[in-house]
Amino acid sequence: MAGLVALFLITFVVRTFYIPSGSMEPTLQVHDVLLVNEFEYRFHPPQHDDIIVFQPPVDSGGTDFIKRLIGVPGDTLAVHHGTVIRDGVALKEPYIKDRPAYEMVVKNYDIYVDGTPLDPQSANIPPRSMWKAPDRIPPGFYFMMGDNRNNSDDSHYWGFAQTSGTFVAGLMKGHKARFTGHAFVLFWPLNRARILQ
Repeated sequence: MAGLVALFLITFVVRTFYIPSGSMEPTLQVHDVLLVNEFEYRFHPPQHDDIIVFQPPVDSGGTDFIKRLIGVPGDTLAVHHGTVIRDGVALKEPYIKDRPAYEMVVKNYDIYVDGTPLDPQSANIPPRSMWKAPDRIPPGFYFMMGDNRNNSDDSHYWGFAQTSGTFVAGLMKGHKARFTGHAFVLFWPLNRARILQ
């Protein structure tokens, strides 16, 4: 019975995820192994600061990405002088490696990085019809950032992530979007094991 329960959990609820890069340093190190809850987002939407495993809207060779959720639908979002500003409030982020060395703002139905809008042909920027306001993250879209802000392939390069459905723009237009799950435990190495926050 215990074996069947374990098999069910591993197959449908919890999976392991191996950290392949330094984009989430210092929170997560290369070769760390995490436990990921694949069931949680069936019951409620992702929340600010969740560490999420997901399919990115760019060709990753089938490999999931892992980033921190910084902006949810309806948020205003900017990076100014190295500080993330969400809904007009500067975030306190003790978990990041370095302050971002770029300026960023969601405005005019796009994501602007250092004054230049991302190209919808190479980034997942939905058409204006999908936005409720030109300066707020549109419904169904999420802004993801690595904790290693200046060495992270994240939303300031490839646009918004999506929990499910189909990527509407960018290099993976027409491909299925998904959030695999919420990373909640650093499992290995044992000397660093902890609940993730």
